[in-house]
Amino acid sequence: MTPELNEKLVNLRQIIRSCDSVLVAYSGGVDSALVMVIAHQELQARALACIGVSPSYPTREMRAAIDLAEQLAVPYRLIDTEEHLDPNYAANPLDRCYFCKTELHDRLQVVAITEGWSAVLDGNNASDVGDFRPGMTAAREHNVRSPLLEAGITKEEVRALARQLDLPVWDKPAMACLSSRVPHGTAITPALLRQIETAEDCLVALGFTQFRVRHHDEIARIELPLADLARAASLHSEITTGVLAAGYRYVTLDLAGFRSGSLNGTNGHSATAIPLLEL
Repeated sequence: MTPELNEKLVNLRQIIRSCDSVLVAYSGGVDSALVMVIAHQELQARALACIGVSPSYPTREMRAAIDLAEQLAVPYRLIDTEEHLDPNYAANPLDRCYFCKTELHDRLQVVAITEGWSAVLDGNNASDVGDFRPGMTAAREHNVRSPLLEAGITKEEVRALARQLDLPVWDKPAMACLSSRVPHGTAITPALLRQIETAEDCLVALGFTQFRVRHHDEIARIELPLADLARAASLHSEITTGVLAAGYRYVTLDLAGFRSGSLNGTNGHSATAIPLLEL
């Protein structure tokens, strides 16, 4: 570990210690996992990991998050959220994440006030600044603290620290919620999210670790890293069978490869220039 990164880690520990007691908004990803672990190390029983559970959160991700918390002996709690019942969220506008995070932080705020927790922490880091993240606005409105951001720790440094601390998720690919697979303006429903999750579970069963199944009405557009495209083509029969069974009529493989946020209208990608291969 470089002296600069070690200094940031020391600062991170001090920031978390200063909170006295914390709820950690924990999803199982590397960012929130690092905050969770440091909070547990510094505060012990005065730190509780909170996993928001809703139709937009893949079951496989929830189970993985629980497994990691149990493996590390970190206390956790499942917090049910119902953002899908909010018409503002269900309409799937560009700022959909704002309404999702508002629901989560409303719930966490109730727990914090009722039980006397001093602060709520999230996993936003210094690399998130400047990106289109309406969920961060919701966090700020609820006085949620982002200790990684406060310590100036970037995404790359998060992974370096997680690896140094032997966290098994240090190299885990980013995994956005299932609603991110749906074009803005297409209504979000639990049934639609289950369809997408079922299609993606097929890819997990075939050994793929980074992917998205983008929903386009009857079409499932599969994004994989370019290095996985040849393997996907060799498994076209298995993929097609699994995705069709989820309820799609057509299955396509996006030859442009995996692109985080490719349905985000602000990311500069042109939806009309995406080459597809029908499986």
